Amino acid sequence: MAGRLVPPVPRDAATVMVLREASGGPEVLMMRRPTAMKFAPGAYVFPGGSVDASDASPEIGWYGPEPAEFGARLGASAELARALVCAAVRETFEESGLLLAGPADGGVASTASGPSWQADRLALVEGGLTLGELLARRGLVIRADLLTPWARWITPEGESRRFDARFFVAALPAGQLPTGHAAEADEVAWLRPADAIAAGRAGDISLLPPTASTLNDFAVAFAAGGGVTDILATSRTIEPICPRLEVEDGETWLVVPNEVEYPL
Repeated sequence: MAGRLVPPVPRDAATVMVLREASGGPEVLMMRRPTAMKFAPGAYVFPGGSVDASDASPEIGWYGPEPAEFGARLGASAELARALVCAAVRETFEESGLLLAGPADGGVASTASGPSWQADRLALVEGGLTLGELLARRGLVIRADLLTPWARWITPEGESRRFDARFFVAALPAGQLPTGHAAEADEVAWLRPADAIAAGRAGDISLLPPTASTLNDFAVAFAAGGGVTDILATSRTIEPICPRLEVEDGETWLVVPNEVEYPL
């Protein structure tokens, strides 16, 4: 149709839900976005962000299933799947300080804190250092085997900022503790998924639809007696979920597909 605006192409992105076992039940790491941010200000989210060109570097060391295996699950080429996994690791380190990496022969980095790590983290955030350079400097490779593909959400047409986001699950690496990055989060919290959903329903916290839906997945699994190990062992059929915008009585509503269990 003449004059119709073409929706922007979604940017590839990766998000990681970090889980840990706790006395009151499994918890997920969540971060509150500063109110000054343009996208989702004040929302509680998981660490994540857009794929950078450097995430596709073949110099980034890799341990785990072949990228083609991830691609088959994520609806992506092997090259894009590799970049998505690398972006997931990079963004998680940038935003939470948790590093899903280890020596080339296996194992996980027991710590990613301290002055030198903080300096590398800042340089990574500011673009003065790439993930490949950081890992090579420290003799590490990404641990792709620690990431379980979980979901794929695409921002609806009509939005000016669109993302094709792949969601991964990972367990909190032993010995590591999350610390937020001021530019990305003004609060870091471990929440039981059911509690986060209840807070969202009560209006105490803001949750985006993909976040709420994923929390619901976990809440259902944990209520049935599952734990973090069960989640990580899950092999899901991942189909892209693309909500749509509808206008009714002058108001715009986000409509989530019927097959998605949306708790809010």
